[in-house]
Amino acid sequence: MSNLRPQRADIWSKYLALQVARVPSTASQPVEGSLTRMIGMTLEAMGCQAAVGDRCEVVMGDGVRVEAEVVGFASDKLFLMPTGDIHGVKPNARVIPMQQAGTIAVGPELLGRIIDGAGEPLDNLGPLKCSDKIRLTGVPINPLSRREISTPLDVGVRTINSLLTVGQGQRIGLFAGSGVGKSVLLGMMARYTSADVIVVGLIGERGREVKEFVERILGPQHRHRAVVIATPADTTPLMRMHGAWLSTAVAEYFRDQGKSVLLIMDSLTRFAQAQREIGLAIGEAPATKGYQPSVFARLPALVERAGNGAQGKGSITAFYTVLTEGDDQQDPIADAARAILDGHIVLSRRIAEAGQYPAIDVEASISRVMHEIVPESQRNLAREFRQTLSTYQQNRDLIAIGAYQRGSDPRVDVAINLWPRMQKFMQQDIQERVDYHGSVAQLNALLQG
Repeated sequence: MSNLRPQRADIWSKYLALQVARVPSTASQPVEGSLTRMIGMTLEAMGCQAAVGDRCEVVMGDGVRVEAEVVGFASDKLFLMPTGDIHGVKPNARVIPMQQAGTIAVGPELLGRIIDGAGEPLDNLGPLKCSDKIRLTGVPINPLSRREISTPLDVGVRTINSLLTVGQGQRIGLFAGSGVGKSVLLGMMARYTSADVIVVGLIGERGREVKEFVERILGPQHRHRAVVIATPADTTPLMRMHGAWLSTAVAEYFRDQGKSVLLIMDSLTRFAQAQREIGLAIGEAPATKGYQPSVFARLPALVERAGNGAQGKGSITAFYTVLTEGDDQQDPIADAARAILDGHIVLSRRIAEAGQYPAIDVEASISRVMHEIVPESQRNLAREFRQTLSTYQQNRDLIAIGAYQRGSDPRVDVAINLWPRMQKFMQQDIQERVDYHGSVAQLNALLQG
């Protein structure tokens, strides 16, 4: 009897092993859950397993599925933010985690197309047939592997080319309030730049401006080398953030193909505001003027993806617009952007109201890499122009009321004589292109002539 017990135990263990082998493994299968609560734009799900950044499908009452992204969790609850319209969602709706989320299809087929934050076409030109896939959040580059900024990039704008020279791989902030001509200036750079590929991210702006930028400012003759990603203000906060990430990911793809890429993102402020909305929705406490700490962590994570690639790769020269509400240059986002960018160009409402476009405030603007990429002769010309401009502005009121007497100060006399020509130099029509060498030559003629 005692000899039978080990045999029975052995037979029983083999039987259990056989039954387990017959059951299909669920390790790779998504574990479904259900919605338990919805507050604002935030969905709470129970029972499903997913990581932060993963995508899930929410099955609506009529069977329609809407994607949502995991933006946080607490204990056994997941916080989801939808990417589309969720009208019709019901309590206990099914939540199904998606596999292979967080990637985007890219390829040369994107050139000349207009897409949304999910990579879907908006231009009615048919589906995209891109075969390559990359991560939406990109792959970090070792900072010691990046090439140095050593070559100027021609943007076709006289003032920037000569006085605020931009280098290939530089990241510049365009600081402006509303209605001072930032979109027109961005369009001029997109049309006249010497870059191989232009990636335009219209993040959180008015929907009307998307068509206007594409058809009137960019123009059909320049669309063949441009990719436009549009997530207007009426899209969800998550889609606005995806628009910024997707714009950067597309630029990274072309950079890795060895291309010189001009990335234009309008605007960095809307990206930060979208992250603030998400943070508030999941209960993150605000810290600085209504902005949570995660906002200031997201900004450098996005901006640092631009720049030069490793040896043998291309470059991403990025222009980020920063909205200064009420023309306040000390806005938290503006202040944070100045600290992480390689220079800033300020558009002045005072200059715009005087009818001078582009309304660039040369005195308040700076390119931090200009002294490393231009010859000494150009640096001296730019310094002389700034000093003369500053001298005139400091004595402007005295000159205007006739209180200044000619001959009192030679520097002021020179500034008065050059002022009409300096004003004309800083103005440029939207249809006028001035290349880099032409800009420097005109600056030299202005000061030396």
